[in-house]
Amino acid sequence: MRRAWTVAGAVLALAGGVRAGAAQSSQPGAPIQIARTARPIVVDGSLQDEGWLGAARVDTWYEVSPGDNLAPRVRSVGYLTYDDSFFYAAFEFFDPSPASIRAPVTDRDNLSNSIDYACLELDTRNDGHSAMEFCATASGVQFDAMQDDQSGEDQSPDFFWDSAARITATGWSLEVRIPFSTLRYSGAGAQAWGIILTRNYPRDFRYQLMSTRLPRGGNCFICRESPLTGLDGLPGGRHLILAPYVAGSQTALPIGDLGTPLATGSVHTHGGADLKWTPDAQNVLDMTFKPDFSQIEADTAQISANTRFALFFPEKRPFFLEGVNLFSTPIQAVYTRTITDPNGGARMTGKVGDVAYTALFAQDAGGGTAIIPGSNGSSSVNADFTSIVLIGRVKKELGNSYVSALVTDRDAGASGHNRVVGPDFQWRTDTEVVRGQWLVSDTKTPDRPDLIADWNGQRLTSSAAHVEWSHSTTHFNSFAGYNDFGNGFRADSGFVPQVGYRETIGSLNWTVRPTGFVSQLQTFVNLDRQTDRSGVLITDGVEPGAAINTQWNGLLQVRWLAASHVLAGNQQIFRRQLAYVAQFSPSRQVAQIGVNGWFGSDADYDNARPGRGGSINANATLHPTDHLELLLLQNASWLNVDAPARPDQRLFTAQVSRVRATYSFTARAFVRVIGQYVSTDRDQSLYADPTTTPRSADFSGSALVAYKLNWQSVLFVGYGDDRDLPDNGSRLVPSDRQVFVKISYAIQR
Repeated sequence: MRRAWTVAGAVLALAGGVRAGAAQSSQPGAPIQIARTARPIVVDGSLQDEGWLGAARVDTWYEVSPGDNLAPRVRSVGYLTYDDSFFYAAFEFFDPSPASIRAPVTDRDNLSNSIDYACLELDTRNDGHSAMEFCATASGVQFDAMQDDQSGEDQSPDFFWDSAARITATGWSLEVRIPFSTLRYSGAGAQAWGIILTRNYPRDFRYQLMSTRLPRGGNCFICRESPLTGLDGLPGGRHLILAPYVAGSQTALPIGDLGTPLATGSVHTHGGADLKWTPDAQNVLDMTFKPDFSQIEADTAQISANTRFALFFPEKRPFFLEGVNLFSTPIQAVYTRTITDPNGGARMTGKVGDVAYTALFAQDAGGGTAIIPGSNGSSSVNADFTSIVLIGRVKKELGNSYVSALVTDRDAGASGHNRVVGPDFQWRTDTEVVRGQWLVSDTKTPDRPDLIADWNGQRLTSSAAHVEWSHSTTHFNSFAGYNDFGNGFRADSGFVPQVGYRETIGSLNWTVRPTGFVSQLQTFVNLDRQTDRSGVLITDGVEPGAAINTQWNGLLQVRWLAASHVLAGNQQIFRRQLAYVAQFSPSRQVAQIGVNGWFGSDADYDNARPGRGGSINANATLHPTDHLELLLLQNASWLNVDAPARPDQRLFTAQVSRVRATYSFTARAFVRVIGQYVSTDRDQSLYADPTTTPRSADFSGSALVAYKLNWQSVLFVGYGDDRDLPDNGSRLVPSDRQVFVKISYAIQR
């Protein structure tokens, strides 16, 4: 019966979406004719250089949010030109109250919606759906990303470019200079590109201004770009970047068990290099030798207590980021963090006509964590063996749609292999998007039962399928999807923590946009049903909710998990939960403050029984001065259970407390201090496993001094101090201490 209403909900979503009014057509913006400048431009934030005199002028802008393509309340002007080596853009932003401009000095890529900034979306391949994104704040802090209507925004990539900003008596101005060697375009003859200019203007609301209209209910962004013509005689590529690095570290470890004094080891030095060669403007070869894949900052805090599946962390390592959108598919069969310690690697990325491609090779020395997926949970194991990794994808564009094929191969010789291959596609119109993927895997697990029982040398062959449909209009959105993963499917080069299940999902969404204190009101309902391959229910749920956007860049949301079952062990546990989100960006000093979480009934997955609990996750981003940023985070999660003759007992309480303070001298130089404390307290008598640790805790502290000439020419000097709680201990004791230095410099030819 439950399966019937879930499928029926998806069908109703489809029917309702077809009946709803269609969104506006995806018409491009007004064309822009650009001209070459013969005069010099100095990138200093001032627009007085003679090189700007003949630049194309963009002075028609639209307020696309919260207004519906209205005339903006503030004036904005853009300027575009180029010379033999660079593409230039400039912005002149007028402001009735320049003292209200939000322009903190922060680290590169630290961009939030509560800051004044401008962006340039540049579609140099003129495909109408993907663009390189270059943004800078009113204090000159850079942010870059890839925007793709097919796969969304990816903030991982970094590019070589220059910018400078100035706050003036009438507002602020910005200059941007992008080397043609950074861009990817057809090197022959006159160019036809696409472009969008944007301005973020956060005051009582977050006002988003664009140089082109963005119709309500559309399902694309880059498709609204303005055609950009007049570019001709551009350099044809052949650009080389060599970025060698040298690093040194010294670590102190306990001389015996945890709690014994630390002994300082010898200084460890290592070096390597990254190389990027563009034989032409369309294709790129990346190579790396002994790369430094260390994380300068610990991953974002996540609570892992009472979770069923592995946690995901984003990729930030430079070698993997060229054309990173080509790794994005409906099933996450590529997760480059599975390549943990490569001795070297090479990658070719490019485009031939309307076919984009990427091919990656790496030798992974191992030592990282491998995910062992299941239908109702995942486990992990240390993969302490060498493997050869090959990943390839080709993608043929068909207007705003595409067809594609992916292959991955991880071969560890006698320690097994995993091979995955299959097609995927996306079909898109103004209101509809249909995506799908089908993959087949062939796996031989390592013969290492000493590490985990599933690794017994067995052979596994299976498949995975995903299909989804979404419908978007001015007020009504709907979504339906289906997953089917075989028990033996494995994607060892991806992030697939769950297999052996079938799932049907759907959602309905209605949005209105009033004026006044509330700028948007949204009501929705989410549906989900998931079973294992034999038909046993894993989880289901009906979740209605509502969200409003308010003044002070506010978001308030509530979701009521009205009826849900979840499988814990062999038990079906009934759940009801109220989830909430509240966040605001009220001022320059209080850039963001928020809280989210849930409370209600849940499953005790460790002991397969019902429980009652909740979570509170509070955060704040403060700017006491324009140069000092404080990030405060406090997460807490807890669960109560009923034991024989002991009702409503606290099973566990887990907490994460994190403080990050950054003082930025300039947009290139900063000092940062981080302290993070993680703890979990458990009532050992309430666990079926008597060896459960009653308390676990650790503290990690770090200090970093950094100077970044650009994203690949850097100097880091850092210190780290980690402390752990010994078994049956009452206080934290040092577990390691480290100092390190890293120098990297990008040589460009």
